[in-house]
Amino acid sequence: MTTLTIKDVPEPLAEHLRQRAARNHRSLQGELMSIIEQAAQADAGGVPTTPAHVTSAIGSRTAGGATVVGYDRRGQPITRQGWKTIEQIHAELKAKYPEPIDSGPSSIELIRADRDSR
Repeated sequence: MTTLTIKDVPEPLAEHLRQRAARNHRSLQGELMSIIEQAAQADAGGVPTTPAHVTSAIGSRTAGGATVVGYDRRGQPITRQGWKTIEQIHAELKAKYPEPIDSGPSSIELIRADRDSR
């Protein structure tokens, strides 16, 4: 296998590629390989890896409420489900449980009980 190195990549471009890789559930290396494969196929007059009718579905919602954010190499949809910010999750849990739970056995008691039951 050949190793390619790209030097002096501007930080905004590198960050954009990292975010794109995360959206597609790939490593940065995997995302770059996908981009190179698509470019090589297009340059060779081949068929793009993602058909036009498939790319039009990106951003649409599935029956389960997930958003299609892309497609993998086999044409299977990559979906994003239930994304919330940490702040949203914190606010929901704070509303549901305004006070800490202080009752019940401690973790030490649970571990001792489990150990002693063996």
